Amino acid sequence: MRKTARVLKNKHGEIIAIWEKEVLEQVKAAPSTNKIALHDHVPNILDDIISIMNSHENTDHYLSDNKIHQIEENSLEHGRHRATSPNYTVDQIIQEYMIFNNVIIRVLHENKVTEESLFHLIKCAIDKAMLNSVSSFTESIQEMQNKLIGTLAHDIRNPLAAARMAIEMLAYEAGEERFKKVKKMSYNSVNKAIDLIEGLLDSITVKAGEGIMLSFSEMDLNEDIQTVYEEACEVFSEEIILEKKDEPIKGVFDATAVRRLLENLVTNAIKYGQSDKPVVIKIKNEAEWLNISVHNYGNPIPLEKQEDIFTFLNHGKQQREKELKSYGIGLTLVKMVAEAHGGTVSLRSKEDFGTEFQIKLNKHSNVPGKKRAILNAEA
Repeated sequence: MRKTARVLKNKHGEIIAIWEKEVLEQVKAAPSTNKIALHDHVPNILDDIISIMNSHENTDHYLSDNKIHQIEENSLEHGRHRATSPNYTVDQIIQEYMIFNNVIIRVLHENKVTEESLFHLIKCAIDKAMLNSVSSFTESIQEMQNKLIGTLAHDIRNPLAAARMAIEMLAYEAGEERFKKVKKMSYNSVNKAIDLIEGLLDSITVKAGEGIMLSFSEMDLNEDIQTVYEEACEVFSEEIILEKKDEPIKGVFDATAVRRLLENLVTNAIKYGQSDKPVVIKIKNEAEWLNISVHNYGNPIPLEKQEDIFTFLNHGKQQREKELKSYGIGLTLVKMVAEAHGGTVSLRSKEDFGTEFQIKLNKHSNVPGKKRAILNAEA
């Protein structure tokens, strides 16, 4: 056992390199995955197998070894990462593990290791890892569906609540201008809810690495941004300031997704900001880019959590700190929408500055039509 462990340790880099090469050649989704994500936890699983072998003189009772739990942990993480990699399926995860097993056995044969009981141990360990990965993969896909659907369902409540409030406020006695404004708010809110319901139905069929479905068209976003601002002012008692030129903001956008992005940022700014200081929305319209920022005063987001706050995997892991978890999948959606528009999202949060989320959207990176967003697994 220990001799075999030494061989595997000495050939560790070679085994991973051969595995990577064959996976890229044989597994359909692998070429679209970056090298770091492709490696993922596979080298750790090999380390776990080596560790188990180092702990035993023979192959008896190895399944009772506590180190087998380390294989379980690494294989669970492998499955979760594959769930956030585009186009992966259960069959392809199984194929990765079969290649892994075959490469290890080939390397051992080349180094004069031929004991069948050792091959059986390796196969059992890899089979266990494979089952855990598949289980984690399917659970993560279900988790993504539930979270996306839950987020959409929550977002649907917001415009419906705004519409109901607008209807309750309808009173012609308040003046014709006020009447028209509230009527328009109600109409826009109901239309927004209808758009979100379509997104809800699309999210039911989400696959590995996929996010929400977006529908792009050539449009002017100026009125959509103004509407989000006006509705937020109606719903929240806190002061909200919009700094924006009254000019067309033309490009190829998914207006519903951009509205949801801005609504999420404004809602978070109100929720976590200092209530006696304003939330400031800034819109800067450039030839190629639309820049959106939302700023609030209040307790800053700790520096070590600022990367994690946007990623699905970190929201999905259990035992996360309450402050990070409380931001929910809404910021994952913000990053998803920004990147689907060929853009970026960044965060600045300091004690004496407050918190500001900065969004850049490329106005012309898409063509009209539907497009499934990519889930951001890692920041």
